[in-house]
Amino acid sequence: MPRGLKIQQLRYAVLVHELGSFQAAANRLHRSQPAISLGIRELEAQLDAPIFEKKRQGKLTAFGRIFLPKFQELVGLHDRLNKEIDDVIQQRAGRIEVATVPSIARRFMPGVLNQFIEQYPDIEIGLHDGPAEFVAEMVRSGQVEFGVSSLWDGVEHFNFRPLMRDQIGIVCHQQHPLAKKNTVQWQDLSRHTLITNGTSRLIKGTAVEHLLNNSRVYLSDMTSILALLETGSCVTTLPQLAFQETSESLRFIPLKKPALYRSIGFITRHGASASTTGASVMAAITHSIAAANRSLAAE
Repeated sequence: MPRGLKIQQLRYAVLVHELGSFQAAANRLHRSQPAISLGIRELEAQLDAPIFEKKRQGKLTAFGRIFLPKFQELVGLHDRLNKEIDDVIQQRAGRIEVATVPSIARRFMPGVLNQFIEQYPDIEIGLHDGPAEFVAEMVRSGQVEFGVSSLWDGVEHFNFRPLMRDQIGIVCHQQHPLAKKNTVQWQDLSRHTLITNGTSRLIKGTAVEHLLNNSRVYLSDMTSILALLETGSCVTTLPQLAFQETSESLRFIPLKKPALYRSIGFITRHGASASTTGASVMAAITHSIAAANRSLAAE
């Protein structure tokens, strides 16, 4: 018949055996000896077999010699599981996986990771960066707890919490004719060779979508895009955060009339709740991006 064994009664049996007497077990557990004796009698009644020899405290029966090691395993597993659960809840241990688009990984995550490693030295964190489609798939499949990205498709599968707006502009060589301008209008692009890229979909569905038809080159790799821009013959559109300012020969210029932005935020699965560790990482990212927004507003 099924038996709902109580872990506390198993613990009584383990300690009586290990310490050699009911009184010693009672002292260790800060219980009375009658309470320990009662617990073991109830366990033996439930098992329908004696664990200890009568009148020989702590001496195992044949049945006890078979199953006491199993009791020890169960008690040990119970205690380890409780400790692991408590460590994760109290953020003393665990692992979290996060996915972001490369611009977020490059601009904000180094500071967030340094802060997290210092604050939670025993928690592991995995950061996966890739395009928005990659981030969305990582979140959808449950490989990461949350993503930081723009959300273009599959809105019905996700919760999206905006963090910031990232303006779309052009990137071109400093010697390119458009580089002399402080702002560029979309119609200005019609007279120049346009490179489209993975972020060009941000323009689809807008009043300037027709300009994509002027593109003669599509490149998905940022290194290849920057290399072609270095020749000075082409321009491309990028969100400002995606522009790598390490290049001294290239320039980012905001596009106006109309001004377009991508919204960047946290992406989570519908119905998924954040872990304690996940909430801490999200708070650190939120703080980092808010600080950057305040800095930009002050300029």
